[in-house]
Amino acid sequence: MTHPGKPSEANPTPGASTPGASDNASAHASVNHAASNYLRPIIEADLAAQRYRDKRWSGRPGPASAQNLGQPDPARIRTRFPPEPNGYLHLGHAKSICLNFGLAGEYGGVCHLRFDDTNPEKEDQEYVDAIAEAVHWLGFDWKADGNDNQYYASDYFGWMYEFAEALIQAGHAYVDAQTPEEIRANRGTLTEPGVNSPWRDRPAAESLALLREMRDGKHPDGSLVLRAKVDMASPNINLRDPVIYRVRHAHHHRTGDAWCIYPMYTYAHPIEDALEGITHSVCTLEFEDQRPFYDWLLARLAEMGKLNQPLPRQYEFARLNVTYVVTSKRKLLQLVKEGHVDGWDDPRMPTLFGLRRRGYTPSAIRLFCDRTAVTKSDSRIDYSLLEQAARDDLDPVAARSVAVLDPLKLVITNYPEGRFEMCQAPRNPHAPEAGNREFPFARELWIERDDFREEAPKKYFRLFPGNLVRLKYGYVVKCTGYAKDAAGNITEVHAEYLPETRSGTPGADSVKVKGNITWVSAAHAVPATVHLYDRLFADATPDAGDKDFLACLNPNSRQTVQAWLEPGTVATPGATWQFERLGYFTADRIDSTPEAPVLNRVVTLRDSWGA
Repeated sequence: MTHPGKPSEANPTPGASTPGASDNASAHASVNHAASNYLRPIIEADLAAQRYRDKRWSGRPGPASAQNLGQPDPARIRTRFPPEPNGYLHLGHAKSICLNFGLAGEYGGVCHLRFDDTNPEKEDQEYVDAIAEAVHWLGFDWKADGNDNQYYASDYFGWMYEFAEALIQAGHAYVDAQTPEEIRANRGTLTEPGVNSPWRDRPAAESLALLREMRDGKHPDGSLVLRAKVDMASPNINLRDPVIYRVRHAHHHRTGDAWCIYPMYTYAHPIEDALEGITHSVCTLEFEDQRPFYDWLLARLAEMGKLNQPLPRQYEFARLNVTYVVTSKRKLLQLVKEGHVDGWDDPRMPTLFGLRRRGYTPSAIRLFCDRTAVTKSDSRIDYSLLEQAARDDLDPVAARSVAVLDPLKLVITNYPEGRFEMCQAPRNPHAPEAGNREFPFARELWIERDDFREEAPKKYFRLFPGNLVRLKYGYVVKCTGYAKDAAGNITEVHAEYLPETRSGTPGADSVKVKGNITWVSAAHAVPATVHLYDRLFADATPDAGDKDFLACLNPNSRQTVQAWLEPGTVATPGATWQFERLGYFTADRIDSTPEAPVLNRVVTLRDSWGA
């Protein structure tokens, strides 16, 4: 596939909107309080109590010794978005991005972009670049107060190691020689306490020497670990002497081979927050059970003078679960590797690059996230809410046009051959100042095949023999017949137009009709390839329980048709239209050119899944 981070933003087509076109100035402008957010009262109470009044910031992350040299922090609060660079961001990440950057923006704070790169085997610079681009595309920036607040956990490896030695010397950590299987077995269960390691009371000097040997590459992977000494009888299994360092002889994408021991995330995460002066560390609910260790570790390091008060506090919220979507990185990778989709930016994927390529705007995704509550209760958000956010975002700004996706020839038998006349329609009914667009009416037109029936059912008001309909923005016509091929397929429909009924003229309403259909001139229409995208899964909960999520794939998630577009529709990559009666479509960022348009359906005009 083409790398989703590479294509440059195309110049917008005049009269069309591009992804992001409805963004006004600040990404925070889309934030509304319609959905509840339990974090706001917490932040407001902290600010009212001046909890961070004396907090200092040296301009860069660092321990107490560095921050003490700084000035009072100009940011009222500090949040962070901390992805691991081992994949592409998806819709669930968008919720966290909007939440962390949004709260910082609302309360005069700063949000950091931090790459939690503590797992060298799975991380890569490709993902770092793609993540930064996705956050920027979504409308957020991490630069503030003269600081470029993009950071890496790997920048802190030296401090993390220093703190590990300090924990050993203070009696809060020890080197354990048990195998991973023994450690797991001795942790106990939810109803039984753990068993102390035989190395738990190893002298500090001995543990310190072993840790240094681990650091210097003298021990193989899996042979030794460093554990925090907390409480093996704690009812919270996460406090039963968690592993905080392990031996990994692995090349790191930033530090190379400088380290052969790496911190565990549960150890690195709170230290990263503290070094960066984070005030409100917002995580998803799976980290709730880790919060006691988060607090324990930071308290011990503060007692030793390594970190300053006030310490960061962790808060959890329910991750964004959406029906008909999977966001597991493992499952998304499987979809890509096994060819069920055409890469990470396939427009059916829930990745931000997939959504961007499909035609979702940054403001639509922010609107969707803003409409979902920030709570501590797990739930699934219906996919239709995402689609409605796209409609609400695009409707005011998308240029209107006409496309025929399943073409059937309509011949106006009493209209002169070789003649055409120009009809007019609004570019956007919400923006009269945008003026009108013009397109030709001629003898031969393309209409949707579904707009004709040989025998019409009840309440069918479109074309059938003897019936009158209006060709939208054109004339009223009367169906007089049709032609078939040898196989019995209808090849064209015949009609006569009523000359006095042209739209916009005094006689337009002289003949009353119930049907109104769209059309394009066959001689002037622009040919285009159109991908009709739908939900990737047909099951609302494809990854629930023990389901085989691949068995839930929607076989109709993409249908490709050869369509005809209204002349003047210039498919510059990223340009977006509302095709009347059909929905919102965008010119593909990668494959489309004005000479050979390739369009993606973003969303239909209304929710058909709930019908």
